[in-house]
Amino acid sequence: MIDYSPFWEPLEKSTENWYTLTSKHHLSNSTLHRLKHNKDVSTKTLNDLCRILHCDIKDVARYVPSEEDQPL
Repeated sequence: MIDYSPFWEPLEKSTENWYTLTSKHHLSNSTLHRLKHNKDVSTKTLNDLCRILHCDIKDVARYVPSEEDQPL
């Protein structure tokens, strides 16, 4: 599964917060909720977050093997 827990550290270190991500950068509350709960988000969203936070994708997401992954 894709784990978005790394995302919160660069967000904390930046001048951005949940409010500015939604109001200034037009990310939806539901998108941030999906990140918080490790649900699917688009690669466009990941790209936007990296641009906003001036970070690398590894600072936003990581892969964690899980029994809940769908069979290949």
